[in-house]
Amino acid sequence: MTRYVLQRIVLVIPVLFGVSLAAFMMSHLVPGDPVAVMLGETATKEDYDNLREQLGLNDPLWQQYGRYVYHAVQGDFGTSIRSKQPVLDEIMARFPSTLTLTICACVTAAVVGITLGVLAATSKRSGVDGLIMTFALLGVSMPAFWSGILLILLFGLKLGWLPIAGSGWRALILPTITLAAPAAAVLARMTRSSMLDVLGQDFVRTARAKGLRDRIVVYRHVLRNALVPVITIVGIQFGALLGGAVIVESVFSRPGLGRYTITAIEQRDFPQIQGIVLFAAAIYVFVNLAVDLMYAVIDPRIRYR
Repeated sequence: MTRYVLQRIVLVIPVLFGVSLAAFMMSHLVPGDPVAVMLGETATKEDYDNLREQLGLNDPLWQQYGRYVYHAVQGDFGTSIRSKQPVLDEIMARFPSTLTLTICACVTAAVVGITLGVLAATSKRSGVDGLIMTFALLGVSMPAFWSGILLILLFGLKLGWLPIAGSGWRALILPTITLAAPAAAVLARMTRSSMLDVLGQDFVRTARAKGLRDRIVVYRHVLRNALVPVITIVGIQFGALLGGAVIVESVFSRPGLGRYTITAIEQRDFPQIQGIVLFAAAIYVFVNLAVDLMYAVIDPRIRYR
């Protein structure tokens, strides 16, 4: 088990370096000049040249990247070009709001998706199965911004049941549903497929031949084995939800990393863009590391490969 854990931890390092390189290159490919955004059209060429030199934008890209990595490994994501504040401090000030939304959406998606997947698998080719799979298809097909707008129009404006913005747990309900719906649909389909695969195995037939009740067979034997691939999907979906929060937070005007990211892109703030991408990638990588370790706990065969 220790060897398995160390192997997974070592693999995290090249992934983070790859992400940092991709984030650095993509931020420099964004159209526009941050200096022009900062100084405006009335600035002189001398002002442009001085500010570019001050920000280190005249250095070769490899030198800028080396400087960026050197500071990043020390927990320094640089200073925002616009606000002059440390990027990491700005990220941490907004991260709790995004993390709360992501966790609520992930838990909701896991509970709803796995429950519906089990119901669909145990009711194969019935009306319940068809209804659940229709919901899954709709959930996967509808973009988050579109479903969010529909929820705002229905529950926020027409019925007036829930607030469409603000703080508090009630203001979290609509964004959570919007963000969780596609993930719940994916988990429902995955759980159904995995359950059906396990239900056809010999040990299930043996358990039923011994006279065990279906509920015990399904929930004590089948579900545990079926959850092995599902847990991996939950980890992947967490990263997708963290990225999807960018859109959902914009739709519902939540003060999280989503709006911060969009503002950073609009203002061509390279340190902010690079810091956000690297921070989100690090969260995603470590969540998947935790999922891998949980995977090994559930299925002991994994740790000995």
